[in-house]
Amino acid sequence: MNNTKSAASAVEASKVYGANSEAVRALDGVSVEFASGEFSAIMGPSGSGKSTLMHCMAGLDTLSSGSVFLDGVDMSGLTERQLTNIRRRNIGFVFQSFNLIPTLSAYENIVLPDLLDGKSPDKEWVNKVIAAVGMEERLTHRPSELSGGQQQRVAVARALSSRPAVVFADEPTGNLDSATGSEILNFMRKAVDEMGQTIIMVTHDPVAASFADRIVFLADGKVAGELRNPNPDTVLDYMKSIRR
Repeated sequence: MNNTKSAASAVEASKVYGANSEAVRALDGVSVEFASGEFSAIMGPSGSGKSTLMHCMAGLDTLSSGSVFLDGVDMSGLTERQLTNIRRRNIGFVFQSFNLIPTLSAYENIVLPDLLDGKSPDKEWVNKVIAAVGMEERLTHRPSELSGGQQQRVAVARALSSRPAVVFADEPTGNLDSATGSEILNFMRKAVDEMGQTIIMVTHDPVAASFADRIVFLADGKVAGELRNPNPDTVLDYMKSIRR
């Protein structure tokens, strides 16, 4: 791990849905660590457990057994209120569906995490984030007045605005054309390289995954390997070897 601080980790993480003969083991003893200041991707065939792992690590779902740690905090023993506070203060989210508040302007959506937390936004940082995603000219517009790509830029800016310990991105380019998707991934790459952000992204797209420093592969709820400094071809080859 290059002696790098761990931003998020799972230890023997298992998640079972249903019971007895109906039981589905979405995660099966997953132990994995994600370094601070890195762009990581989680990949795997459909049903491999990648979204379940992300949701459990982000405190959106609970494990059946095992532990997840976020920024050094064991998430498994927390109350719902403590989890809500951690999600608000320590985690940024970017989803496939942009999840913006339709009645708020782009700027209001971006600073929403701080406002919900009763804090004044750090204007200097927020302006830096807005410039990084190139939305300076559209801040007064509501989501309905923005293109899909612009809405996702606002969502990325919102995820970064409160300087969270980790940004979780779930198929962030899934609803975008390839050129716009590429722009969003470049912004995310820039956030890691220039702002020291930590990003963990679930994706099924080898091109999107190639923007990451490291890819963790899952298959049948287990870790099936990892790849550093990937390119689309090495990702495709690895995915083929998992499916065999």
